[in-house]
Amino acid sequence: MMDRRQFGLLGLGTAAATLGGALPALAQAPRFITILTGGTSGVYYPLGVALSQIYGRAMPETKFSVQATKASAENLNLLQAGRGELAFTQTDTLVQAVRGDAEVGFNKPLDKLRTLAVIYPNYIQIVASKVSGVKSLADLKGKRVSVGAPKSGTELNARAVVKAAGLTYDDFAKVEYLPFAESVDLMKNQQLDATLQSAGLGVASLRDLASSIDITVIPVPAETVSRIGEVVYRSALIPANTYKGQDADVPTVVTGNALATHDGLPEEAAYQMTRLMFENLEAMQSAHAAAKQIALSKDAATEFAPLHPGARRFYKEKGIL
Repeated sequence: MMDRRQFGLLGLGTAAATLGGALPALAQAPRFITILTGGTSGVYYPLGVALSQIYGRAMPETKFSVQATKASAENLNLLQAGRGELAFTQTDTLVQAVRGDAEVGFNKPLDKLRTLAVIYPNYIQIVASKVSGVKSLADLKGKRVSVGAPKSGTELNARAVVKAAGLTYDDFAKVEYLPFAESVDLMKNQQLDATLQSAGLGVASLRDLASSIDITVIPVPAETVSRIGEVVYRSALIPANTYKGQDADVPTVVTGNALATHDGLPEEAAYQMTRLMFENLEAMQSAHAAAKQIALSKDAATEFAPLHPGARRFYKEKGIL
């Protein structure tokens, strides 16, 4: 008798691992899958579009759509409610959702969340206009700062970094809760002094800003990172010349990004979606350079939320688990 693994792999040839190769019909293939991303000027959205194209060509029995959102926290609440099947999220937000951190908007544990893969690091990038005179975290006091969309992964990161720096939002002259593109527009018009954006290196919004005005990338020292007190945060460097006018490495803090789903996604669909992403990393990298840091490794299977059984099967086949 044919077991489920044999059924799932039956007929998969070399062509099926490519973008153009169609998978065999899945016994429990969902008719529709919504991919929850973030703002269109961030990294999640173009990667979500790339995934929808990879999946759509290989899984023609399912219709994939991409939804722009306020990112991590909203995405996880939508997953819990069954209003999306695949979501990009920061790993720190995923941890907070699983444990039910009321302070950041999760009034109870989101028990339906499952991990497909941990993907690339998110760099918390604090950028000020040069004319603002801001050169350090302390200099943000009395300035106009955008901290990201309300309760987005970026805004939750902003709370953590601001607190670790010994500041509060009350120390700023003005706080804006805006997505990346809107924050950049205000900085160009001198209505904002600084923006904090948590994203992959080379995010389009900050490239746009640096090409329009002179900027300063604000360092987050290692001692500040250590005061955050969460293992999902660690020190890293924004390499010199990541943005125009940034001529030296800048220390900052990173967290991770993950692809999450819910426990209602069929095992076979989760297995194929995990496999297809790792087998088509070049297409992901063409969508955004941040995907160059996605790798099939033990880190990819880290359980910030429990692994979905389909993803677990894939990692076991690859010898990672």
